[in-house]
Amino acid sequence: MTEGGGGTAGEPVYDRIGRGYTAQRVADHRWQAAIDAALGDAATVVNVGAGAGSYEPADRSTIAIEPSSRMIAQRPAGSAPVVRGVAEALPVADATVDAALAVLTTHHWTDAAAGLAELRRVAARQVVVTWAPEVTARFWLVADYLPEIAVHEATLATLAAVVAGLPGAEVSTLPVPADITDGVLGAHWARPEAYLDPAVRTSISSLSLLPGPVVERAMARLAADLDSGAWHDRYGHLLGRAETDLGYRLVVAGSRRRVTAG
Repeated sequence: MTEGGGGTAGEPVYDRIGRGYTAQRVADHRWQAAIDAALGDAATVVNVGAGAGSYEPADRSTIAIEPSSRMIAQRPAGSAPVVRGVAEALPVADATVDAALAVLTTHHWTDAAAGLAELRRVAARQVVVTWAPEVTARFWLVADYLPEIAVHEATLATLAAVVAGLPGAEVSTLPVPADITDGVLGAHWARPEAYLDPAVRTSISSLSLLPGPVVERAMARLAADLDSGAWHDRYGHLLGRAETDLGYRLVVAGSRRRVTAG
């Protein structure tokens, strides 16, 4: 999966910004294990906003739905078959898959409520990865360098919208390991110098969607603080942690029953 990849009106947003996902957004095995556990014994899965294919279950019959041709082109050989489509109008019949999966994508959907209703329509179980923006807003990169991210994210369909759209949902925390392999926004909380690399920033939608000068000014400040030791004075205590909570959440709803044989 990718951070994004849902439907938008007109040109899919990831046809503009979806670069470097195969290299930078490598599924983390700990997040993969949590997602696989949430899918339970589902034999059939529809992966909505599938992007380049990370977090797609390898041991189940899976079909991917993705609107962006750029993201589809980055899917590696052996990925699940993909259909170009949007979350709000899934090309899947009613109640025909065991589970619908949507990883870091609802915030890009044109109509999140409609997309979540589609997940409920096609699947007995819904598994969504999103985030709590009020927690992410406290992350040092956002709070100290790019508060514009928090302003923008407050308008997006994230945890509250997902819980509202999936009645009876259970929410659990996805901690961010210090050595996470998936380059999400918060991935480098203990590796601050990584954010200075344009290749790292390219595959983070919240950075790619900000005006370039805003990001460049913030990165210049971060570089200066790393050089002067100011960042380490404020945040060096983080470097001894194995993981931290930056707001990422796993939301699970619906029934564990299968609607398909297997």
